[in-house]
Amino acid sequence: MKAIEITSYGAPEVLRAVERPDPVAGVGELLIRVAASGVNRPDVLQRKGHYPVPPGASDLPGLEVAGEIVSGDAAALAEAGFKIGDRVCALIAGGGYAQLCVAPVAQCLPVPKGWSDIEAASLPETFFTVWSNVFERGRLQKGETLLIQGGTSGIGVTAIQIAKALGATVIATAGSDDKCEACKKLGADHAINYRTSDFAEEAKKLTGGKGVDVVLDMVAGDYVAREIECMAEDGRLVIIAVQGGVKSDFNAGLVLRKRLVITGSTLRPRPVAFKGAIAKALREKVWPLLESGAVKPVIHSTFAADGEPSGAAKAHALMESNQHIGKIVLTW
Repeated sequence: MKAIEITSYGAPEVLRAVERPDPVAGVGELLIRVAASGVNRPDVLQRKGHYPVPPGASDLPGLEVAGEIVSGDAAALAEAGFKIGDRVCALIAGGGYAQLCVAPVAQCLPVPKGWSDIEAASLPETFFTVWSNVFERGRLQKGETLLIQGGTSGIGVTAIQIAKALGATVIATAGSDDKCEACKKLGADHAINYRTSDFAEEAKKLTGGKGVDVVLDMVAGDYVAREIECMAEDGRLVIIAVQGGVKSDFNAGLVLRKRLVITGSTLRPRPVAFKGAIAKALREKVWPLLESGAVKPVIHSTFAADGEPSGAAKAHALMESNQHIGKIVLTW
């Protein structure tokens, strides 16, 4: 099969098209003929040498794919209601930048009715992450207010749409007025340009001084102190990335007085059973929103995976430019 390999740690150009042996599905697994592969920020970190591959996972980058089931564990397929030839999308721990990919059956979901493989490949990584962190760890409820840092990222566009569809008020931050408008078009009630406004002060004003109930933070660093300032009593801060640094200096007294919860998680190393439980929740509570059109795909760009330089290199360069709104997808 053709695949995209990280030949050494470095710039996007280290991603090269190579030939690899076809993988074989094991117990509880299926093999997907990949039509499209999602590109995510962790892929960039892995390429730079900052995101170690979990034990037992493929060294190839790629955490989400969509395509056709070509083989697999018959018992596991039957239990999940899948069969050879079905179109699925899958969350994986690695190996997504390839024409064939093995995935745990439990981490696969059907391609939503009416969706293309390209659109479906944009789903797993962000939808699993948002559901796990905003709705399970963050316990966002109907009528509460969610602050999303980075509203036009893949995670951001997903969180905006699901939170709105399930009855929350959404405030998103973005780095330009155009991106703020994009957030509003996706359903955000308010959007704050963090380059021209203090998001903490604006969030307090927008909530009448009450503060926000849940914060989805991909920045950390000095953002944490400001988020604590603009959170409501019993608020929950969920950190899922540390683009602004791993160290934070904040007022612990506010955490006590407001009874705040500060939590965080990484999804990639979690066991199959944990991810499978998220998949079941998504199928029950979110997949109907996809099929009804309440939540829609937001694809910024697609790139043919191979070639010189590889489409993957171009995709990574775009991601690092932060000029995209929504998802970047490779096609095979």
